[in-house]
Amino acid sequence: MIHVSEPLLGPREKELLAECIETGWISSDGPFVDRFEDLFASYVGAGWGIAVCNGTAALETALFAAGIGEGDEIIMPSFTIISCALAAIRLGAVPVLVDVEPETWNMDVDQVESRITPRTRAIMAVHIYGHPVDMDPVLEIARKHDLIVIEDAAEVHGAEYKGRRCGGLGHVSAFSFYANKIITTGEGGMVLTSDREMAERARSYRNLCFRPEKRFFHTELGYNFRMTNLQAALGVAQMERIDEFVAIKRRLGAYYREQFAGVEGVRTQVEKPWARTVYWMYCIEMDPSLGLSAEDMMAGLKEKKIGTRPFFLGLHEQPALRDRGLFQGERYPVTERIAEQGLYLPSGLTLQEAQIDEVVSAVRRVLSEKRARE
Repeated sequence: MIHVSEPLLGPREKELLAECIETGWISSDGPFVDRFEDLFASYVGAGWGIAVCNGTAALETALFAAGIGEGDEIIMPSFTIISCALAAIRLGAVPVLVDVEPETWNMDVDQVESRITPRTRAIMAVHIYGHPVDMDPVLEIARKHDLIVIEDAAEVHGAEYKGRRCGGLGHVSAFSFYANKIITTGEGGMVLTSDREMAERARSYRNLCFRPEKRFFHTELGYNFRMTNLQAALGVAQMERIDEFVAIKRRLGAYYREQFAGVEGVRTQVEKPWARTVYWMYCIEMDPSLGLSAEDMMAGLKEKKIGTRPFFLGLHEQPALRDRGLFQGERYPVTERIAEQGLYLPSGLTLQEAQIDEVVSAVRRVLSEKRARE
């Protein structure tokens, strides 16, 4: 089986984990947490990093840091993981959706302004599958309407928008370090901001909102979202190789693109001129005229020992959100089409070009088998 993703770990990770065990610093108190926060914030170009236990916690912490609360509306893409809506709902806020554009599958920025109401407080720009959102118009709309810009940068470690790294473009951002991410701590996340007050609120929220002047005294409610020193040690070791990892991702992505260039009816994510994508996951979308859904393609590839994952289901089609009365009667055609027709292929840092040849060959065979049955 060629798996969808495998982390790239080595002796340095073992060395730093051993140091944690030898010194006894294994919980959230420990020197690697501060080091990882500083390294990652500096790399992205933000003033402060606040390490947390996972990417979903990072989103919620970022929203809290930005002052999002009861009744506030947050504009976000329909095509994203449920964590984006969940973070808003847990703080009493309301997710408001826009569709995505068909080439990059990122939020259709042209739809954002029409969704603004007197209750809108923020725009959540979700960078999808390694490719940046077109951020200049997002930031301009935010300035015009006095809104906060939150970046969900979980999938864009090292990606750039017009020469600036994603996650350092808005007011606050959230990253994930799950095992399939470019930098991994197994589980884990990070909030980045250059706003001191937001940084302080994020640090408080991830630590049960303890008051700095008096422990076990609370004027707000927070959560234990802390990252352990063990996780952060992995992150420090990974950060030492981040440029290498990004280069691997871009090389593999370019090779995939070349191999798929002649496959009729299969399209891949377009890299815009203003973007430097990192191909977090290499994805394909099949033309509906092929008569083959993503589910069909995934089943065919599984028979050929190729691992895959489906695209996100649109937030407006999630039963758990509809049951809360959200998005009633709303339709987002691009999201609906790509959720039906899109999937991602093996994309991990350990992947070899010969394996990509196998993957693309398997896709071609599934398509040929479909035509042979007609």
